[in-house]
Amino acid sequence: MKATSLKPDAYAANCPTRQILDRVGDKWAVLILLLLREEPMRFNQLRRTIEGISQKMLSQVLKSLERDGLLRRRAIATVPVTVEYSITPLGSTLAEAVDPLRDWAERNLKDVLAAQRRYDAQRKALAA
Repeated sequence: MKATSLKPDAYAANCPTRQILDRVGDKWAVLILLLLREEPMRFNQLRRTIEGISQKMLSQVLKSLERDGLLRRRAIATVPVTVEYSITPLGSTLAEAVDPLRDWAERNLKDVLAAQRRYDAQRKALAA
């Protein structure tokens, strides 16, 4: 699909919209954007704050978000060089859009976990 000639269609296999949806569906990208919405952060601050993310994964996601224009990377001339990440206006609009999903997940966590336990118990009973 040529980005300039056709109307975006996320259901079409070759539509670039899917690349953006991949970003929205990436838990690490969402968590990074939500954190940077609060304040700019350095790499190691992000790594310490987001439990479970590896250094390699954080680096990859930050590069992807920067490429998409969702965050800005700024090198500060110190020894060693300090790198700070901040959200862009475009990234802020995405963070605003996904924050209700984070809120929903936090509000409905108990119900989802209970449903999973019921499902697993039913499957176990059927298998016995």
